[in-house]
Amino acid sequence: QVHLVESGGGSVQAGGSLRLSCVASGPTYRVNGFNMAWFRQTPGKDREGVAHISSGGGVTYYADSVKGRVTVSKDSPKNTVYLQMDRLKPEDTGVYYCAARANFLGYDRWSLETTYPYWGQGTQVTVSS
Repeated sequence: QVHLVESGGGSVQAGGSLRLSCVASGPTYRVNGFNMAWFRQTPGKDREGVAHISSGGGVTYYADSVKGRVTVSKDSPKNTVYLQMDRLKPEDTGVYYCAARANFLGYDRWSLETTYPYWGQGTQVTVSS
């Protein structure tokens, strides 16, 4: 089992920044053995992939809607993955989830929810105009 806990959400004005954190733990979690992703559930839309980072940290993918504004990174000694979000927009409002999977499936499947067996509980991000 892998346990994921997100934090760092909050309310900001448009143009502001937030850094989300996801701490991983559990008997089967290995620091460099899991590929991690951030998803978000925005009002009126299906949950969508925001960013992905490979187990070793060398490969990252981003949704087109956040490219240039969002950076995903990991701190392996802390078992933590971060999502730095800058120049936030009201349409970024939603619940942000951290997810993990053991397999690296490449660019075509990085944002497929069903391929991630482990999920956190989510953290709310609200961006006001």
